[in-house]
Amino acid sequence: MQEDGHRDDDHQFRLALPRGDVMHVVRDRVSLTELKGMAEHGFGTMVKAVVDVEAGIMAVDAELHSDEEALLLENGSAQRDLWGINLYPDIAGEDWIEFDSLINLRPAAGNRSRGVDDPAVRERIRGIVTRLVQR
Repeated sequence: MQEDGHRDDDHQFRLALPRGDVMHVVRDRVSLTELKGMAEHGFGTMVKAVVDVEAGIMAVDAELHSDEEALLLENGSAQRDLWGINLYPDIAGEDWIEFDSLINLRPAAGNRSRGVDDPAVRERIRGIVTRLVQR
């Protein structure tokens, strides 16, 4: 473990949190089983995630969306491209993705809620999550 909290073996993709958990940047695939395990060790039925709509990646498995946002920013993402969501791996259909996070509040950019107000951005997020999560 490095002084900055990064693991020596995966510096640009993981950040160790004080309680011993590790956030992950999903660039290729994550299985539904892995998400269920993250949920069980965290919030029970939910996994927080932040999606970069330009890079097509997402950070998962943190207590706060802001921690995942910080990880993606450290790895080159732009703030304007990051959106917080919650994933419910036990729910089928589109309802398994919830668009709700404090990091989404951006009145100056036209997003005045904790949700994702722009339907086109919501669809981009759904597409990225669908591609990254092996259901």
